[in-house]
Amino acid sequence: MLTDSALLTLLQWVSPALPIGGFNYSEGLETLIAQGKITSAATVQDWLSFELTFGSAHLETAVMVRVYGAIAKADFDAVHQWNAWLSAARESAELRAQNWQMGTALINLVAVLDRLPPELQTGQPYPWNVSVAFCIAATLADIPLETALLGYLHSWVTTLINAAVKLIPLGQTAGQVLLRQLQPHIQQTVQQSLKVTDDNLESSTLGLALASMQHETLYCRLFRS
Repeated sequence: MLTDSALLTLLQWVSPALPIGGFNYSEGLETLIAQGKITSAATVQDWLSFELTFGSAHLETAVMVRVYGAIAKADFDAVHQWNAWLSAARESAELRAQNWQMGTALINLVAVLDRLPPELQTGQPYPWNVSVAFCIAATLADIPLETALLGYLHSWVTTLINAAVKLIPLGQTAGQVLLRQLQPHIQQTVQQSLKVTDDNLESSTLGLALASMQHETLYCRLFRS
């Protein structure tokens, strides 16, 4: 059951005001918009719904399910192993740096606000990915797993929609309509992540990988990825 305290903490973790730097990143959207491949709310929706169903977002939440269970068993070695696995699955140096930077910022904030077990204070052998750090924060606040996954994906989608609002640009109302339209995809991804087996952990992220790798050579950039 989600208590009032856990709900308020979740709202804090998913707030756009959370000082972990998410507003700095577009995860390849800036490249695709500059290339004229994403030009409208409809094409943003197509891109994000694909990422939720087949891409990196689905992979992150599937790993979060495993991390949440490992923390419940105090199996901290497994937590670090899944974090390393997810780091290895990152498609480009930009995306890896983004996740490590945001994950480090989030875990440092968690350490200030909550009692962080010594085994989880730093990632080994790599810094924490932001999704893993979010999962750690959720377990410490007794936020139920499914609710934590919904909150994480909502925050991720909101960040990228806000990037598209600035880059295309889209109107603020169009951005909110898009966020509402993606709710069923978010719910579907959570259910898919709860059921997927280790042997079926996979994603289809060629477009994201190419967009991310091409981003560093853009002539003009507003975002870091």
